[in-house]
Amino acid sequence: MEKDNNSLSLLETKLNDLINRFVEQKGIIDSYVQKERDWKKSKLLKNKEIKMLQDRIQKAEANE
Repeated sequence: MEKDNNSLSLLETKLNDLINRFVEQKGIIDSYVQKERDWKKSKLLKNKEIKMLQDRIQKAEANE
């Protein structure tokens, strides 16, 4: 009975370690995903701004 209890305790400890590692890795992945989303959003906004400025330049050149 002592051996079974010890095996269960060891299994529980290893399982908790795995769960903690999973939670840690999930946090790291979530952080990267958020950074990627922010980068894409920023890139889209900058591209829109560049397009708008290019249009202004073309209109100004056409009016000259």
